[in-house]
Amino acid sequence: MGSRMTWPQIRTSDAYRGRWVALDNCRYDARTAQPVEGTIIDADDDLAELCARIRQGDNRYCAILFCDELDEEEETLAPISTSRPTLPSVH
Repeated sequence: MGSRMTWPQIRTSDAYRGRWVALDNCRYDARTAQPVEGTIIDADDDLAELCARIRQGDNRYCAILFCDELDEEEETLAPISTSRPTLPSVH
């Protein structure tokens, strides 16, 4: 693999859509701390298989993201949703 791509480029690529993608040497969004660009080191439909290969290789500190569909509205937004569920208060 070894291609350096932005996250929007990856999400619009037929080769990665619907697959788990492992990125190394990532550049992160300062606001969301999510990867916005990186070198693709591997990809797989099966997360467990991808993780097993990553553990066996030299790239143990990579970001693994699921490549879903990119809506036109999302092209200008952060690469991954940053919303978090609200948890009930425990007293």
